[in-house]
Amino acid sequence: MAKDETKRLTPAVLTEDEEVYAAVKDMGDYAPANPAYTHAALDTAHAELKAAFDKSVQADAAAAAARDDFVAMQWRFHNLILGTKDQVTAQYGPDSNQVQSIKRKKKSEYNAPKRKSKTSGAK
Repeated sequence: MAKDETKRLTPAVLTEDEEVYAAVKDMGDYAPANPAYTHAALDTAHAELKAAFDKSVQADAAAAAARDDFVAMQWRFHNLILGTKDQVTAQYGPDSNQVQSIKRKKKSEYNAPKRKSKTSGAK
């Protein structure tokens, strides 16, 4: 049988399996020596495969939707925090300790602009 049944099959292998299944379904006189490989067993396994695939696709879609909802809530919260920082600055002033507590620099902590000195190297 298979070497490593923990890895997913490639699409080419799955396509070949589907083609073999369709060919065996068309064989009216198919009578395997091992009863584990009858038409009924193949039909059951094929139906279970399709159901598992559908469940997987639906779970992927649900996970993607949940991830999108999570990202939207992250942005909503982040935008609220940015607005809150502006409100704190407006209420307490740009040089207050409250402004420093919301991870912003006080206005007095910024360096004053300095003039650039002219170099006397030009002749």
